[in-house]
Amino acid sequence: MRIREFEWPDYDAVVALWTAAGSDVVPRDELVAKLTRDPELFLVAESSAGVAGVVLGTYDGRRGWILRLAVDPAQRRRGIASGLVDELERRLRALGCPRINLMVLPDNESGLRFWQSLGYLPTPDVLHTKPMLAR
Repeated sequence: MRIREFEWPDYDAVVALWTAAGSDVVPRDELVAKLTRDPELFLVAESSAGVAGVVLGTYDGRRGWILRLAVDPAQRRRGIASGLVDELERRLRALGCPRINLMVLPDNESGLRFWQSLGYLPTPDVLHTKPMLAR
């Protein structure tokens, strides 16, 4: 397995992976904006079969965020997710990032176990969100 930065020819394979993993697809225009900011934090894991996993991270100068982690369901339990997170953490550390946040839905028991196994601890924060619709 090789972990590298996302490249635009990967987009269709990443969309297919997100779909197969049950994740929402990040629209192309949102990725364009994201990639102008910190392209080194959007990573793909490549196996002999193609894109096997993907993680989308970002850093705002204060906190790192892991926004999207997905692994091809046929290639799970092979260390792909852990490898992606490890590389993303390494890159965030190199940027001087002091803390990484992520969100896991409370009913995602396997996700909660995975993140806790990597040292991510649940916090009692209450998430608020506001969609910014075009006017």
